[in-house]
Amino acid sequence: MNNFVKLIRNEQMKMYSQITTKVMVITFAILILAFGIFQKVDDSFLSGGDVPSGDDWKEVLQEQNDLLQGEDGSREAIQYPAFMDVEVNQYYIDNNIKPTTFDAWDFVQMNKGFISIISLFTIIVAASIVANEFKWGTIKLLLIRPISRAKLLLAKYVSVLIFALTLLVFLYVFSFVVGGALFGIDSISQTYVFRQGDSIEQAPIFAHTAFRYLLSSINLVMMATFAFMISAVFRNSSLSIGIAIFLMMAGNSILLFLAGREWAKYILFANTDLTVYLEGGPMFEGMTAVFSVGVLIVYYVLFIVLAWLFFTKRDVANA
Repeated sequence: MNNFVKLIRNEQMKMYSQITTKVMVITFAILILAFGIFQKVDDSFLSGGDVPSGDDWKEVLQEQNDLLQGEDGSREAIQYPAFMDVEVNQYYIDNNIKPTTFDAWDFVQMNKGFISIISLFTIIVAASIVANEFKWGTIKLLLIRPISRAKLLLAKYVSVLIFALTLLVFLYVFSFVVGGALFGIDSISQTYVFRQGDSIEQAPIFAHTAFRYLLSSINLVMMATFAFMISAVFRNSSLSIGIAIFLMMAGNSILLFLAGREWAKYILFANTDLTVYLEGGPMFEGMTAVFSVGVLIVYYVLFIVLAWLFFTKRDVANA
């Protein structure tokens, strides 16, 4: 176990010593900060209207509902476009949950889309971590050590996952810090109200945002594992990066093209977004969360087994 930990540490040191990795992290931080400044400048883009946050917020929300339900054209007098759902507004009133203004938590939720950037960076790292050893000829130096090929491959894969997790935590924490500095923090332990299918739910804001980040990172893990597998099989980082990024970008288009086929629900990209089971429904009829998890497990095991087979059985004499 001690040797395995040293392998991971060495892989992390090599990874973060590269200029490419440093540029990716710095660029990522700049993107988050720039996005926050852009939102701060464009107030209307943020909230879609004021938030009824005074002591009379219940009366204000009730008036909003009356306007929304009115049939005499009174909807034109609506002052709170961000509160257009009558049932949600009533839930606020009935459960004595005061609406909050746009703050750091909202910024964290909006930045969930940056996970696709993390996927891109992780694909680059995963596609290079094995292939570059063959490209640079350093694979022989690694294999002469008293360490099995399987353990070496696992150390590299775990290092890729650590890199992805580090960026994911960085995105969450840095978004909260930037959001707090630009928009303030209404409450550390505020209650978040949201629609889940046809029902209205509430949850602690930290638990809700963390859960959504984890669900959104499933595609990140699968694409990183796929790129890692391609790297181990073909020993070509450019090929691995190209195929993985193409599939990540074209995944939804492929699904739309094959939407009429029954077997399309078994495609990887039809199952990586588990949030659809919380917010509406899957693209293909008959799919369930259990089905999607099962499909993901099959693909995951397939990727890992292929990477292990090709890496452990390949002759590296000419590498």
